[in-house]
Amino acid sequence: MRCSLTAFFTLSLAVVALAGPTLSPYNVHEKRNAIPIGWSHTRRHESAAILPLRFALKQSNMEFIDEYLYDVSHPESANYGKHWTAGEISRKFSPSGESISTVKDWLVENGLASERVRVSSTKGWINVDVTVEEAERLMNTEYHVYTHVSGQEHVACEAYHLPEHISTHVDFVLPSVNFDVKLKRRSGSQEPAGGIGQPGVGITPKTTGSVSQAVTELEQCDEYITPICLRALYELVYEPVATDKNSFGVVEYTPQAYLQTDLQMFAMNFSTDLIGKEPVMVSIDGGYAQTEYQGFDYNGESDLDLQYGMSLVTGKQNVTLYQTGDMVEGASFNNFLDAIDGSYCTFEGGDNYTVDSQYPDPYGGGYEGPEDCGTATPAYVISTSYGYNEADLTPFYTARQCAEYAKLGLMGITILYSSGDYGVAGNDDVCLNPNGTQSTTGKIFNPTFPGTCPYVTSVGATMVKPNATVFQAQPEMACMDVIYSGGGFSNYFAMPSYQKTAVDYYLETYPPDYPSTIWNSTGMSRALPDISANGANYVVAIDGEFELVYGTSCSSPVSGAIFTMINDARLALGKSTIGFINPTIYSTDFAGAFNDITEGSNPGCGTEGYNATAGWDPVTGLGTPNFPKLLEKWLALP
Repeated sequence: MRCSLTAFFTLSLAVVALAGPTLSPYNVHEKRNAIPIGWSHTRRHESAAILPLRFALKQSNMEFIDEYLYDVSHPESANYGKHWTAGEISRKFSPSGESISTVKDWLVENGLASERVRVSSTKGWINVDVTVEEAERLMNTEYHVYTHVSGQEHVACEAYHLPEHISTHVDFVLPSVNFDVKLKRRSGSQEPAGGIGQPGVGITPKTTGSVSQAVTELEQCDEYITPICLRALYELVYEPVATDKNSFGVVEYTPQAYLQTDLQMFAMNFSTDLIGKEPVMVSIDGGYAQTEYQGFDYNGESDLDLQYGMSLVTGKQNVTLYQTGDMVEGASFNNFLDAIDGSYCTFEGGDNYTVDSQYPDPYGGGYEGPEDCGTATPAYVISTSYGYNEADLTPFYTARQCAEYAKLGLMGITILYSSGDYGVAGNDDVCLNPNGTQSTTGKIFNPTFPGTCPYVTSVGATMVKPNATVFQAQPEMACMDVIYSGGGFSNYFAMPSYQKTAVDYYLETYPPDYPSTIWNSTGMSRALPDISANGANYVVAIDGEFELVYGTSCSSPVSGAIFTMINDARLALGKSTIGFINPTIYSTDFAGAFNDITEGSNPGCGTEGYNATAGWDPVTGLGTPNFPKLLEKWLALP
């Protein structure tokens, strides 16, 4: 696949070490260019203050991870479908003994007693509590205190340096330049903490209000999408037969929560086989289906995901609800990944508590149990309708998480993420400025993450054309009603080889007419989305009434349900799950297996965005699923 897990733009400034016995020159390891919006510099940090430094050790064989994944995921590979076990993955990627000893020896040589230096049980990271003065000497840096408008303080530096012989063994150091602080709930506030799952944070569905008339289903799919519309659009006519072997998971982040009464209201109207059914709840880090806060902003996402995901796999197939995070701390994607892979809790430096929640809750009032590490079984298909802007997170943070998605792919798991709802702009319609900051007045295209990770499948949005019927040859276009399908080109990740032919054709045949200063025009970066599905006019039961809902939040669980049914057919024949699907769906063997979308665009950042065209495009990807064709092609594989 030949896709890079390092930042698309690397740091290269070298300086001479000012102190310490090291025998190699110091290099800039990480650097940031601006203070994020909402933060201001307060003071230089006190030299005697204690910092818990954590060195994230480089994993072994990471440079080959894409090749390993390609080997079990490409339809022409002799090892297609021969997925790895968790033990095989752990043994292959554990840090080397050389990395551990080199970093530890360097710390001791620089005056830190060996008993202060601690190596994690999984040998993925090294911990040492130091004074600010010691940290600044070790890494040729300065630590400062910054204050958020909420009053919360954060310790960070503008850049830090490592000796050349050390930097090759370390991915990153915490705390350092990372500024993705997870804001705590204000003292005395009754509102839940800020973060993924909070109203208005990241990728969230949109609504135009309640449905005021009876829906006659197939005759009105251009105005009201229901499960029967989706079955007609994607020819999903299938009754599962291997439900005891199969699994489908939907991830939700508290305070987002579904209401069982809404699920049953939807079932009685549109999916009677779900009457009396509920998802299988897996609580992660205190997650639960909260009822303290209700309304579209708290129930809309989860109600949507489960009503449609469960309907399309039918009442015969259990659906797992991974409810992640409590009401006080909340959670991040990494907290979920911790729960389905215990080794990830300490992978490459462990969680980053500036953006990942810490359990037990160190602030009190939240979940007091231990952090969930390897406590949940990953489903074969996992859909997540949440996301960040790529620029919200540091390159090392995104690379760290992206590697985990690759490992899940090696285990035969399909990971789907919504591509975003603001076209070429980021969440909340913000774009990039030349200095790397984000604002509503920015002009540079702003892609979303995890969709830019080459090891997940990014899902964009379509809509039924006005006055079209589902019986037409191509009734859909790119979604341009209420939301715009997120798409574009990563600024962090290189283009994987599996999509090179498709993306090259787009760039050569339909070159975007924009200056290279506002989009990544190199032709060498990861492009998204990969596929799309309908994302407009969904009829969803929310708090006792039906509302119309829009977003790529709709598209991801629908796609997940379709791939789950393909897994069912393969498992019934004794075959493997489809796992990481991208090398397969981009292959020539799967040409024509998706319904090509050639109308519409995805405006943003003061532009019309990209256009949907014949073939892959950065609006709808390869197109929408054609279930019979996909099923036939996947059943033909070993």
